[in-house]
Amino acid sequence: MKDEKKNRTRWLHLRLTEQEYKILQKYFAESLCPKLSDFARKNLLQKPVVLKYRNQSLDEMISELTRLRSELNFIGNNFNQAVKKLHSLSQISDLRIWILSFDSDRNRYFSLIEEIKKSIENLAQKWLQL
Repeated sequence: MKDEKKNRTRWLHLRLTEQEYKILQKYFAESLCPKLSDFARKNLLQKPVVLKYRNQSLDEMISELTRLRSELNFIGNNFNQAVKKLHSLSQISDLRIWILSFDSDRNRYFSLIEEIKKSIENLAQKWLQL
C-alpha cells in the first residue's frame, strides 16, 4: 500500500481575542509541534500533543555538574602550570621555593576536590530521593 499524499485544501478562519491568542501561543510554546497550524490541527482533531517536559531537579543537577566541571578544569590547568614550572627549574633554591608554593596550592586543590566530592554526593542523594 502506498502512502497517499494528503493535500490540505480547506481553510478554516478563526478569530481570537488578544488574551485567547496569548493562551494559544503559551500552549504552543510548551509543545513540540513545529508550527502553530500543526498544534491547532492536533487540538481540533483531538489528537495527542506532545509537550516539553522539564525536570527541575535534573536541571539543577546539570547546572551544579557544569560548575564542578569548570572547577576541575581550573584545578587541572593550575596543576599543569605547576608541573611545567617544575620542569623549567634549574637551581635547587628555585626548587625549594616551588615546593613551598606548590604545597599551599596542593592543599587548596584537595579542599576543592573534597568540595566537589561532597557536592556530587549531595546531588546523588537528592536524585535517589526522587
